Order: sequence, then structure tokens, then C-alpha cells
Amino acid sequence: MAIVAQQTKFSKIFWPVLAWFIALIFFFPIFWMVLTSFKTDADAVKPEFLFTFKPTLENYLNMTANYDYWRFATNSVITSVFATGFALAVGVPCAYAMAFNPSRATKDVLMWMLSTKMLPAAAVLYPMTFLTKNFLGVFDTKFLVIVVLSLINLPIVIWMLFTYFKEIPKEIIEAGKMDGVSTWGEIKDILLPLAWGGLASTALLTFIFCWNEAYWTVRLTTTEAATLSKLIEGNRAPEGLFFGRLSAVSAAAVGPIIVLGWFCQKQLVQGLTFGAVK
Repeated sequence: MAIVAQQTKFSKIFWPVLAWFIALIFFFPIFWMVLTSFKTDADAVKPEFLFTFKPTLENYLNMTANYDYWRFATNSVITSVFATGFALAVGVPCAYAMAFNPSRATKDVLMWMLSTKMLPAAAVLYPMTFLTKNFLGVFDTKFLVIVVLSLINLPIVIWMLFTYFKEIPKEIIEAGKMDGVSTWGEIKDILLPLAWGGLASTALLTFIFCWNEAYWTVRLTTTEAATLSKLIEGNRAPEGLFFGRLSAVSAAAVGPIIVLGWFCQKQLVQGLTFGAVK
């Protein structure tokens, strides 16, 4: 007979209240950013709360009319989509080989890939800038941004996919081999449909990482391939930060990600909990 733990009246009230409190703490900076985006730069530095100020759309109108927001947003979409696609195209075969055809060096390779995330980005900034400017000639191009974003997220992609693939019974893949299915057929017709939740969550998280990447996109671009991170960074001047305009640009930058996460939350939760319950 299953034993069901009885919840006390205190726990029924305390845990939901605690969860809402933590959620509000995380949500408050976003709320404050959106609120500030409807203030002028002068009002943004005043200690006014809620709607004690006069809301204005000036920051958003200037953002689209004077800051060429859509060009920066288009660059962010292009680089994030292609970087995610390239990372998955490389990560899926790698994770497949490590999960279903492991060798004695598989764990070492996985740890080596993960260790590359521990390298400080500033340590390779100068060599990267020097090479791309003077030898390769790809500085401030979408190609460079796509390659860099793909490579810095590739270890995470392989680790996540490897974890999901390990939860799939190896006998299914072996049965496909006995039926004469090719390696590509195993990946396309057997593996990916079974690990669709994990693949979707990996793609979503990788896209978010690419979209939010600021260090490399700011330093490896100037105008042509500049993303929204560059536009946000541009609202800094010797006079200080223009908080109203900065908040408007930031709200427009995080808005698509919030909407995407809201509509894809089912796939995200399914992928993140894949294999958690035996």
C-alpha cells in the first residue's frame, strides 16, 4: 500500500507563499526595467515608483527611428539561429558516437570539452581580434559571430545531448542495425524522434545563450554584424548611462526570449526532466 505524506495546514500555505516570493524577487528587475523604459532619462534617475511619473513612448520611438533597432535585431536573429543550428549539427553526431559507441577516452573527452568553458574569455580576446582583423579578414562579419557562438556553446550542447541519448535503450539502436538501417537512418529515424524533448530543450537553451551573449558580440563587431548587445552597450556615454533609453533597448532585447520561453515551456520542461524519473 502506498504511503501518502499528509501536508499540514502550515505547509500548504508556506510553500506556495515562498514560491511566489522567490518568483517576485526574480521578476522584479524585469518589471523595473520595463517600467523605467517608459520614463524619460531625467525621470529614470528619480526615486519615483509605479506610475507617479508621466509615461512616455519616446524611448521606444527613438529606438526604432534613430537607433536602427531592426538591423541589430535582425543580426541577433540570424546569428543566434545559425549558431544554434550549426552547434546542433555538430553536437548530435558527437553525442551519438559517445553515447552508443563509447571508448575508454570518452569520459576524458567529455571532461576536456567541459573544461574549455573554464577558460577566461579575456585570455583569448587579443589573439582572436588580431587574427580576425589582420589575417582572416572576417572581423565584424556574421560568419565570425556564428562560428564563435557555435564553438563556445558546443560543449554544453554535446553534454546535454549525451545525457539524453544515454537514457535511450541501446537495444533499440542495435535492433535498427540488425534491420540494415544506416548510421544516418539511426540518427534521423530512431534517435531524434525518441529524444525530441531533449533536442528541443537543448536547441532552446542554446538559442538563449547565443541571443544573450554580450562579451564576444560586443568586441568582435562594430557596425555590420552588431547585435542587440552592441546596441545596448551603445547607450553608454562619457556623461553617464541613459537609463530610459537603455531600459527600452534592454526590454526590446529580452522580450522575444521571454515570449519564446513562455510558448516553449512544455518542451523545455520535458527536455530538462528527460530521464529524471525511472
